[in-house]
Amino acid sequence: MNEGEIIKIAQEAVKTILMASAPMLGFGLLVGLLVSIFQATTQIQEATLAFIPKILAVLISFIFFGPWILKLVVGFTQSIFMNMDQYIQ
Repeated sequence: MNEGEIIKIAQEAVKTILMASAPMLGFGLLVGLLVSIFQATTQIQEATLAFIPKILAVLISFIFFGPWILKLVVGFTQSIFMNMDQYIQ
């Protein structure tokens, strides 16, 4: 196993992590923006007001995108195990 193969595996791992976390982070960002706009228009400056909607948005997006995330991670893991004989030599 040379440095190029290690870098390729690391790139695929980072890509998989980013793709798996993107839906939850995106929904959390969107809900955070909406709550911030609501706080700015109503002048409610409660810091804890943003946490509950964000947590719920991330939970709902995880439930909705969970099967896709699981498929993505299992596919990456299977590719690692399938190509393990090439990496060991």
